[in-house]
Amino acid sequence: MTLDEAAPVASAPRRRAAGDPVKTLLHRHRALCERAVDPLEIAAGLEVQGITDRTAARFRHRDVFSLAEELYARTPRGDEPAAPSAARPRDARALRGFGHAVLPGALALGASAAGVPFAGPVAVLAVVAALVWPARPGRPAAGRFPYAVLLLAAAVVGWAVYREGTALGAGLALAAAPGHLVGAVFAARARSRLAGSRALEDFADRARPLLVAAALAFAAAAAGAAALAGTPLGVTVPLAVLLFLTRLLLGHGAPRGPVAAALALALVPTPAAVAAAAAVLLVHAVLALSRASAHARP
Repeated sequence: MTLDEAAPVASAPRRRAAGDPVKTLLHRHRALCERAVDPLEIAAGLEVQGITDRTAARFRHRDVFSLAEELYARTPRGDEPAAPSAARPRDARALRGFGHAVLPGALALGASAAGVPFAGPVAVLAVVAALVWPARPGRPAAGRFPYAVLLLAAAVVGWAVYREGTALGAGLALAAAPGHLVGAVFAARARSRLAGSRALEDFADRARPLLVAAALAFAAAAAGAAALAGTPLGVTVPLAVLLFLTRLLLGHGAPRGPVAAALALALVPTPAAVAAAAAVLLVHAVLALSRASAHARP
């Protein structure tokens, strides 16, 4: 065989690889594709990398979800069966999380009812702890423990309790349990909408009203907690919503910067500062939590 005859044979695999852009993408994101438990995980990971539905067209797919399905199908996997008890640890985590959500309210309410001198600090610590314990469905915010955000949250709650009294801390701590339930329902509904979506924009359109409904449902629950604790609705509800959105964003791995900025705004000594901070954080949450990547499994 001459060199001229062998050249086309040697270059054939190279041409096939060049004509298969999905294969190139698969090699580039092999770790993501091998780690994913379903195509939705790959779609969320691609979104984080900046791949949109428009970008997917360059890979001969109509949207990111279709591209993720091909990547998932073409990823080599072992024949290991799924662990049958996988659902039990998840149920145990949910039950433990609800217990952690109830505990701050009971602790703060008990300290307030007993009239102990340090009831105010106990209420503040209980409220800030409620931001951490039940609100970790998957990834920590920005990959690190959000100390700065928690310190700002402690400052916001401490300043409010100092001005309004220990009952405000008890009311906020009581709202932790319904906040856990509303957050869990929001995460489950968002995940189901992600499974039924065929494009990133489609999921975003479904997720935005879901988040607004979750915020309104929690605001109603916070109003009930305020009534039980005997605190003014106009003070308790905006602050509770601000803390609920903080908890939700941290639990879904959102960047800490906007959350910290909203909490810093709440420290401004004006009556409307907390309500303005809650409104700003709600807008940010609508944008951040309408992304598929915010609802990928841990």
